[in-house]
Amino acid sequence: MAPLAGPTDGSLEALREHIGAAARTRRAAALDAWLGAMFPSHLPGVSLLAVGGLGRRDCAPHSDLDLVLLHNGQAGIDRIASALWYPIWDARLGLDHSVRTLPEALSVAHDDVKVSLGLLDARHLAGDARLSAELVAAAGDQWRRTAVRLLPQLRELTASRWAAHGELAFLLEGDLKEAAGGLRDLTILRGIGRAGVADTMRPAVRAADLRLLDTRDALHLAVGRRVDRLVAQERATVAELVGLDDGDALLRRVAGDARTVAHALDDAWRAADRLRNGRRRGMPSGPPIRRPVARDVVEQDGELVLARTAIGPVPDPSLSLRVAAAAATVELPIARATSEWLAAFCPPLPTPWPPAARAALVTLLGSGPGLLPTWETCDRYGLIDAWLPEWARLRSLPQHHPVHRYTLDRHLVQAAFEATQYTREVDRPDLLLVGAFLHDVGKGLPGDHSIVGAPIAREIATRIGLPPADVATVEKLVRLHLLLPDVATRRDLGDPVTIATVADAVGDVTTLDLLHALARADSHATGPAAWSDWKGRLIEDLVRRVHTTLDTGAPPAPPEPDPELLHGDLPAVHLDGDRVAVAAADRRGLLAAAAACLAMHRLDVVTADASTVDSRAIVEFRTQPRYGSPADPVALAADLRRVAAGDISVTQRLRARAMTGRGNAASPRVVWHREAATDAVVLELRAADSAGLLYRVTTALDEAGAEVRAARISTLGGDVVDAFYLVGAWSDAADRSRVEAAVLGAV
Repeated sequence: MAPLAGPTDGSLEALREHIGAAARTRRAAALDAWLGAMFPSHLPGVSLLAVGGLGRRDCAPHSDLDLVLLHNGQAGIDRIASALWYPIWDARLGLDHSVRTLPEALSVAHDDVKVSLGLLDARHLAGDARLSAELVAAAGDQWRRTAVRLLPQLRELTASRWAAHGELAFLLEGDLKEAAGGLRDLTILRGIGRAGVADTMRPAVRAADLRLLDTRDALHLAVGRRVDRLVAQERATVAELVGLDDGDALLRRVAGDARTVAHALDDAWRAADRLRNGRRRGMPSGPPIRRPVARDVVEQDGELVLARTAIGPVPDPSLSLRVAAAAATVELPIARATSEWLAAFCPPLPTPWPPAARAALVTLLGSGPGLLPTWETCDRYGLIDAWLPEWARLRSLPQHHPVHRYTLDRHLVQAAFEATQYTREVDRPDLLLVGAFLHDVGKGLPGDHSIVGAPIAREIATRIGLPPADVATVEKLVRLHLLLPDVATRRDLGDPVTIATVADAVGDVTTLDLLHALARADSHATGPAAWSDWKGRLIEDLVRRVHTTLDTGAPPAPPEPDPELLHGDLPAVHLDGDRVAVAAADRRGLLAAAAACLAMHRLDVVTADASTVDSRAIVEFRTQPRYGSPADPVALAADLRRVAAGDISVTQRLRARAMTGRGNAASPRVVWHREAATDAVVLELRAADSAGLLYRVTTALDEAGAEVRAARISTLGGDVVDAFYLVGAWSDAADRSRVEAAVLGAV
């Protein structure tokens, strides 16, 4: 039986015995004994060494084995290797192996930084102990001599790995080993420490290492095989195995540990850079060169440190913020010793903040590329908590909606970063930056986060010393930050009620421009699925119309209908980019049939408008390709003409294919809005997205006797919020219930 076989008792209590440093040591001892027993006895000049997890004695329950068979030119070494490797494969254990002489091993390690780093974990298992000791000593000595030369290569490899796997601290389903801040980075930190470049394995890093290893142990046990990606469905079990309350607590702990590791590696890279640069120019004979950067801040060896005049018995309370603002502006890191000093000795900020602190915060938020690394450094040393006590609740808080790629705290900082693209478009760029930073501050609390977050933002804005009028604007930005994208994607922008409602809520052009910039920054900070060209055009159209209303007091006039659709031959089909228009003799079902046709050509509908003019039915759609490739315009136009002409065979064929997209997701919901339109009520459907959904719903509405004037289709991840404008008052509750049942049945 393989030594790494899992526990036969699958109870949580039994599984917990296989988690932790002691369990990993027991697994390593069992593997040592098993491999040693297989090694041929009385075989001089040959030894077996463990590297990787077994070499470090931190084997996970389903670890692979990394082994080196070392020899001094022994004849028949291939036969000896086969006798070792095949039993391991027969035991269904993963194996990474190599067979080398001592000079071969050192030669490969001399030029390959991954091999060189791996040999630092080498540990004798069986055979010629003297030969193993020689390799261990020589590999360590060679690493210390060549590390400064090899570290740039290692840094490039690390950056490529991070680009492929992302940052563990901010991912909902991160790879515990390969992502930035994961276990692979801890191996690098140990290697840099062994080279004498920097003190890398400080107590906080060691603690993070143990917790990440425990999490990987629990993940292996929960899944029953080797896996390093902490996927959503395993979170609750893994959390319980490591003694945490729930999956969110687990994600927050992993995020904190990953940040600790990532920060330590950043420090280590900078130490290596300083050492390498010093060797290139020769060690300076005098004191290091210091260059003033800002008030009380100087640059020294590529890092920011405090000027001597800043260190006094009573430091300025705004000092830490001013240092952070300077670091972000010049894109240089804050020295570790300086960060530690600021955390220990910088006094708390008074309420309200002094102007220098407030100005420094705005400068920091608007610094662009330097913001993110500087904010992470300040958070690492506890400076953010001193500025904003609310930050402890927001730190590493998961956002479970699939459109989000970041934890909440990173999303807020990212939103401020994205907002810098729009600061020249607004009258108050400072309020845009503060509003972007605080817009989701209510998340994690019960209720609508926009409503809950508004008073929290007001309190923070007051504390940092904004005047009352600016505090009110920040509060409004937080409360209304979803207004423009929600209305643009879910309401008929040609309806005067829509425009008047937004204008009344916003109140003035300055706030409207701020909300427009905030909506774009928020979407870009959320992730690719939260923004698209069509969404941007809809929001711009809404903002333009509301601007006109705020300037003139009246909504803009609706655009004139296409004269060819009004007066040309029937049926008529117009394709113009993402616009699809169909005109036909007035009849029921045209909207549904055209929607089905678009679905069959893999086009998602963004907006749909239907009208009847002089016995002509006109439907206009805005579309986008479902899979990125545009539809064949000739085939699409031909199918639309046949549908418009009432070809029943085409309709039936399209209907049969569309119905195959019918989903079975749980709990769709209908919400009625009876005051949201001029001549209609709005039926809002919230459901899981599926192919042909618009066709099925419009067909159900048509069969229930509801006339659809317009539709707005909003998709976020796998969910939709579709709004249908139904002509009439719909004051009878029984009629509404009948239509609602028909829609839910179609979903």
